[in-house]
Amino acid sequence: MTTASLVVILALIWAAITGSFSGLNLLFGGVIGLVAALLLRHSLTGRGGWRKLRRALSLTLLFLYELLASAIRVALIVLRPDMDKVIEPAIVAVPLTVQSDAQITLLANLITLTPGTLSVDLSPDRSLLYVHTLSLGDRDAMIAEIKNGFEKKVLEVFQ
Repeated sequence: MTTASLVVILALIWAAITGSFSGLNLLFGGVIGLVAALLLRHSLTGRGGWRKLRRALSLTLLFLYELLASAIRVALIVLRPDMDKVIEPAIVAVPLTVQSDAQITLLANLITLTPGTLSVDLSPDRSLLYVHTLSLGDRDAMIAEIKNGFEKKVLEVFQ
């Protein structure tokens, strides 16, 4: 893929996100895409650059899916007349495989940005991330969902 086609794709993504396909907005999206391509040119032209980009896109799509699914789950909880019976707040210690500051920060932010969950603390030895959840059904299922979802994708991005 050439830089020009990448800029065009990024401009179209920008227009789709903003909801306006006007000439000025497409031009602005092209400028943003060009700046992004210039800043990332060494990463993209190096060995495995496109693979990293695909992995980052995969993580983004997973986040968007989880964001939508969690927002619906929280909305259903809040709209229930017996909400106090459904809410089971808990803090869960999630064992971490990610190790670097960037990996831990990205994982914690992805969890926090997802409705119904909040990263609370990191253990001093950096092996556990404490996550608050609005409604805990099964502790092991929640841990498995984080490890097989966000954490797995974060590790793939940083490989």
